[in-house]
Amino acid sequence: MPLIPEEPQIHESAQGPRATPASGRIAPTPRPVPGPRPAAPSRPGRPGPLRPTPPAQRAPRDTAAKPGPSAPAAPAAAPAPASAQVQLIPASAEGALDAAEEAVDLLLESGRAPGDVLVVTTGELHPWAAHELSFGEASYWAQHDAGDDVFYADAAAVARAGVRPVVVVAVNSGSDTVAATALPLALARASALLIVCGDPQQINGVLGAGV
Repeated sequence: MPLIPEEPQIHESAQGPRATPASGRIAPTPRPVPGPRPAAPSRPGRPGPLRPTPPAQRAPRDTAAKPGPSAPAAPAAAPAPASAQVQLIPASAEGALDAAEEAVDLLLESGRAPGDVLVVTTGELHPWAAHELSFGEASYWAQHDAGDDVFYADAAAVARAGVRPVVVVAVNSGSDTVAATALPLALARASALLIVCGDPQQINGVLGAGV
């Protein structure tokens, strides 16, 4: 279904990503909202005093107990597959990279760890990625494997990148073919939140119908 850009008013102090509306459309927002974080594990409680087990009742000797039919076991419910939430930030192809940088800044300011974030560009490489690749791919991917900082990759390298809680995609190319390849891969790499910065009409045609 086509997505219609909206201009909701969001306070900068709001936490958590924007949920997908009931109609199935992705509501665009002017600024990103930090994604969800895993909840802290609950502490186990202290066990209470044990109660004595009551004695089992015996059947009378002159009657034989007849076993009743056993109820069939209920099938176990399959766990629902987890999927990342999707947030759209409207931007032109020329301004998509700047919008992605602003999204990363807001994520880090909200407390996200740098190693939680992967940034993908569909057009021109991010300057950091271009600089690091000048030292060779081995050094470049070693920083990805270390997982202690924001990592920048182009669309062709998304398939090699690992899963991270937040993936930010800058659709800074006018090619629908590249976007159609990169966006589904980026969604598969995001465990909590996918932020897409680009032209809403283009993104609607590529990803909107499948979200």
